[in-house]
Amino acid sequence: MVSVFAASVTGKEVGRTVNFEEHDPASILGPHMINMAGKQVLAIRAFLPRAAKAWVHLPDQDRKMEMTRIHSAGFFEAQLTDQKIPISYRVVFADGSGYVEEREDPYSYASALSDFDLYLIGEGTHLRSYGKLGANLVNRDGVEGVHFAVWAPNARSVCVVGNFNHWKIGAHPMIVRGTSGIWELFLPRVGEGEVYKFGIKSSSLGEIFLKTDPYAFQTELRPHTGAVVCNLNSYKWGDDEWMVRRGRESPFDKPISIYEVHLGSWKRKLANNPNEFLSYHELADELIRYVKEMGFTHMELMPVMEHPLDDSWGYQVVNYFAPTSRYGRPQDLMYLIDKCHQNGIGVILDWVPAHFPKDEYGLADFDGTPLYNHADPRIGEHREWGTLAFNYSRNEVRAFLVSNALFWLEKYHADGLRIDAVASMLYLDYGRRDGEWIPNKNGGKENLEAIKFLKYLNDTVHSQYPNVLVIAEESTAWPGVSRPTKAGGLGFDLKWNMGWMHDTLEYFSKDPIYRKHHHSELTFSMMYAYTENFILVFSHDEVVYGKRSILNKMPGDYWQKFANSRLCYGYMFAHPGKKLLFMGNDFGQWDEWNFRQSLDWHLLEQPMHRQLQEYLKHVNQLHRQYDALHQFDFSYEGFEWIDFSDWEQSVICFLRKGRKSEDLLLVVCNFTPVPRMNYRVGVPRGGIWTEILNSDAKEYGGSGVRNLGKIRTEPIPFHGRNNSISLTLPPLGVIFLANE
Repeated sequence: MVSVFAASVTGKEVGRTVNFEEHDPASILGPHMINMAGKQVLAIRAFLPRAAKAWVHLPDQDRKMEMTRIHSAGFFEAQLTDQKIPISYRVVFADGSGYVEEREDPYSYASALSDFDLYLIGEGTHLRSYGKLGANLVNRDGVEGVHFAVWAPNARSVCVVGNFNHWKIGAHPMIVRGTSGIWELFLPRVGEGEVYKFGIKSSSLGEIFLKTDPYAFQTELRPHTGAVVCNLNSYKWGDDEWMVRRGRESPFDKPISIYEVHLGSWKRKLANNPNEFLSYHELADELIRYVKEMGFTHMELMPVMEHPLDDSWGYQVVNYFAPTSRYGRPQDLMYLIDKCHQNGIGVILDWVPAHFPKDEYGLADFDGTPLYNHADPRIGEHREWGTLAFNYSRNEVRAFLVSNALFWLEKYHADGLRIDAVASMLYLDYGRRDGEWIPNKNGGKENLEAIKFLKYLNDTVHSQYPNVLVIAEESTAWPGVSRPTKAGGLGFDLKWNMGWMHDTLEYFSKDPIYRKHHHSELTFSMMYAYTENFILVFSHDEVVYGKRSILNKMPGDYWQKFANSRLCYGYMFAHPGKKLLFMGNDFGQWDEWNFRQSLDWHLLEQPMHRQLQEYLKHVNQLHRQYDALHQFDFSYEGFEWIDFSDWEQSVICFLRKGRKSEDLLLVVCNFTPVPRMNYRVGVPRGGIWTEILNSDAKEYGGSGVRNLGKIRTEPIPFHGRNNSISLTLPPLGVIFLANE
């Protein structure tokens, strides 16, 4: 029975609740055993801002008791003398317009976070924190709903708001877990597709601001910024064969040829309409077909994590766990990656743990204080980019980032992560002038916390996914980037070879008549080729901001620009190291990359562009077919100079070698437009040599200067070898020859 009513809470407690001031709402709301006039009474309290009337419904007893309104803002209480905790009940309310709602009471549920979860998150070692924080669909005692949790240690109070409570701040205050700084609340009968945010009241000024969920799995389409409840487990993967094979095979001695893609501008439904993106599903049809036909082994996707500004190309991420809604739902991205795997294509995701934007709804000053970022801008701000650097010294931040890296590998089956802007993480003075940065405890410029984080990240990823690639975009001479941490390295698998890229493009941009004076720009790379596990890259960074496209960097007339491009790509694929090429370079884009529109696919109507594309397709096929071109990319065993000293004629020749003695290719490059007749090259063995690829072939738009038929060695010593062959070198051309 309901007792004679006398409120069991003070006016101050009620006031703090309805005004979103209460730090511990669980001490007030929900079921509580109290002593009233010497008797134990069960008090059930609820804050229902929209309610005109409310009841406690006991389904097991098929009875309903009206609650007493004790504050006009919607604070209700019922007292039951014949019930004890635990109790199964629901709260029913009517809003006066005829609308009636009945739900389980969120404050009647125990915590879903174990002390061990809290310990691991606080220690920075929880590898699956995304399964505990954010919005996770769960079943509690047979009731479906969403468990919300967020880290906001300096907040006075936190609530979750959405359509389910009409975005009323404080309608669902969250419960803080001890000193962990983590707030949680289970909302029964909230389901997939609900839009939500966290309302946070700062401790200092009492300001209230809405923040998107750092762990959100899905978000609204820009310019909207709400998080969306999402069931990531609903997608059924079909790439078992790929995943099993990936787990068995090391990628290091395999061909890796990466096609770097910006999904929003690879192709548009309407070429110049920014609102007509191809969806993940549509890209799965067109993009995969193209990449497979071109012979690339992998795609690298420029950041697909949710970002507010198109102009950032995805490199200023706000929602690290949510794929951008520009192209569809999370399950649609899963479909794209799944179809890549089913077609034998690996997927590498660009990942940005170096910095994040200052958007007020995002990570910046998340709970009213610098939480994910440093308080001191001399450490925590990148003024050049207008962004904030992560505070790697905070355990919870490390847990957030490492969990995020594993999240994309586990939930989206990514085959690798390319870490952007590693140099900005390693150096405290990166992009900062004197007086704008703080030395480390040893007086140096190395960011010791970031170094520790990167080592932990790489070791953790490799322990969980041994054959997944972690790639560093690191632009300095930091030693041991791709060496194991136990050997003093940072632990990455691969590093972008920015030196090779710079020297190669600088050399190719020169008129061939001057190239002999810059011969060392080509040959110097072999002095350091094995100091790291390198990827040779012609990335998006080389075709923006006035740098011109690869084709347009090349000197000479129309024909020579294409010949130089074919020579450049052939030299790239012959050189030790894995390969990466940005979209548009594959068919000779004239203009710089413009993220606001589609690539200029209409250029393929012109023969030279179509033939350049065909040439690159055949280079990729050669790269896959011959072990000599990929088996020893990181070892001296795979390369041998024949001659690097013919600077006068701008010719180099070398061998690429595989594990088997018969895996041997001869590569000769002529960097001038002058054909070289009877050019003698010393070879390591006698017999027959056959030209297997010539960049000057007419089918590629070349002049057709070829070495037709079989080339028999002669016992003429040359280049320190007992046998040699006489070759015809095509103008601005590269030839590949195999020994029979």
